[in-house]
This record gives sequence, C-alpha cells and structure tokens, in this order.
Amino acid sequence: MSKRRTRECLCERGTCLAALNLIVPRIVLNIRLIYLSKTELTSIMKISLTSLRKSLHTLGPLLLLLLAYFAGQAAAYLSAGTASVATESAASASWGLSFQEEGKPPVANASASYLSQYDAYYIEETEEKRIYLTFDCGFENGGTPAILDTLKKHNAPAAFFIVGNYLETSPELVKRMVDEGHIVGNHTYHHPDMSKISTKEAFAEELESLEALYEETVGQSMAKYYRPPQGVYSETNLQMAQELGYQTFFWSLAYVDWYQDDQPTKEEAFAKLIPRIHPGAVVLLHNTSQTNAEILDELLTKWEDLGYTFHPLSELCG
Repeated sequence: MSKRRTRECLCERGTCLAALNLIVPRIVLNIRLIYLSKTELTSIMKISLTSLRKSLHTLGPLLLLLLAYFAGQAAAYLSAGTASVATESAASASWGLSFQEEGKPPVANASASYLSQYDAYYIEETEEKRIYLTFDCGFENGGTPAILDTLKKHNAPAAFFIVGNYLETSPELVKRMVDEGHIVGNHTYHHPDMSKISTKEAFAEELESLEALYEETVGQSMAKYYRPPQGVYSETNLQMAQELGYQTFFWSLAYVDWYQDDQPTKEEAFAKLIPRIHPGAVVLLHNTSQTNAEILDELLTKWEDLGYTFHPLSELCG
C-alpha cells in the first residue's frame, strides 16, 4: 500500500491491512487525524468482528493488545468531539483539522480567536465565498511556472512560503512571483521543527537568515509572513514570531500532495478539494506536486463556478 493511500484510505482495504495501519507509532496516527474527517474516522472503526477474529488468529495475542490500544485512542478522539479538537495548549502541537460538514469550515486544534492574540491565522471568519491561495515551496521540480501561468490566467493572487534552498536554487522564479504581484513568505531557512527551538535568538536566526538572502536576491524586504514547517508549533513559537514582527499563517484546507513517488490522481485531488472548500478558506498546496500543476486551472475554474473569488493574504490579516 502506498504511503498516501495508507493515510487516506485505511477503511477501503482488508482487515489485515487496516490492522497493520493501526500498528504504527501514536505520532503517525495523530498526523493522520489532521486530514481525516470524522466520517472517515468512524469508517476505520467499523472493522467486523468476524474479520478481526481471523486476523487475530493469525497475528497472535500481542496484536490484540496493540489493536485494542490504538482503537481506544481513535475512539477517544471520536468521543471527545469538537471540544478536544479545539484544545488550546502551550505545548508543541501539529496543526490539525476535522471536517464536519461539506462546504463548511473545519474545526481546528486552535480557534481563530485564540490564534489572533499572536497575530496568527488559519481562516477568515466570513460567510463570503473568499479563498486565500498559499503554496509551500521546499524545492523546484518544474511545476511552479505552470502554477504561476494559471494564477495569472485567473487573476488569482497567492502567497508562496519558501525556504532557503528554494531561494538559492530558483531565484528567478521567486523574482517572477514578486513581479506578478504574489506574496513571498518565510518558511524558515532550513525547514526545522521550530517547536524544538527554545531560544528567541535561534528562532530569529531561522527567519532572519532567509530575510537577508531574500533582500540580497530580490532587492526588497521580505513580507513578515511566517508559516511553521510541517505545521508544528507551540505557543512560545507563536509569541516569538509575533515579537519579531511576524504574522503566522496556518491553513483550513489541504490534502496529501507532497509524496513525489505517490502523487494523487486528478479525481482523488478533486474529491478532497472540491467538497471541503468553504468561505474564508486558506488553502495550502505544495508547488512540488505535479498533480497540482496539472489540475490547478480546472480546480480554480470549479471553485469560481461555485461562486468563490481569490484574495491576497494581506486582506485576511488587515
């Protein structure tokens, strides 16, 4: 089973594969929950007792204990409901979303009001059909020019969150982003887990070193827009970013598009991105996805047909 299908379609394969997917470290299960709706999670739990007995007969009593543990973890997540998803903590966390209803905003693991105290955002609270397009750029594999062409065709502004490697290897594309009116934001120089950085000096170095290279390359100051690598953050990180003059941006819609050797099909991408679009959405896509480059024109057209318009992040944070 592919890495992407393991995360998106646990309930679509046989009992043994479903069991194997449950026997993973708890952190992998938590990452998986970021992209699962509660309907999908419920489906995972619906393993028949008959099939389960057959698997356990083969895999033994140790597997029974492991399955019971991880099933309990998933059940606890389901029973906790919205309140558990929206828990706000100073501890390190991975950004997560739970999609409750088609066409409606997801529940995130931090509320918009909580994030606002740190000048952080993941959605615009509005009934208007507005979309904020963002792209994370770790490296260039040939898809960004087509993405930029499509954005120009639709007159759609976007924000590109880049890392040091991208700026070093693709300076002309970064200049094109700027020339065509897009925002270029800070995704850190080395793309580390920023929640593990405890000092403000080290935190600032990751952001300011990219700022310096950007100014040297582009000839202007970098926008003070920050996206935590992998969506991992802590309350301390949010405060540090704020003290450095940054606004932090998470997202309210994304899908598993980053595996280079396991790209989603157009149909799989649309199945995630069309029904889950919602008013005020901050959409995260990866520029490295060949699928994204190929479907973006049709995707934006479909969203426009639904009545959506595209806006720059500067309108979200005012």
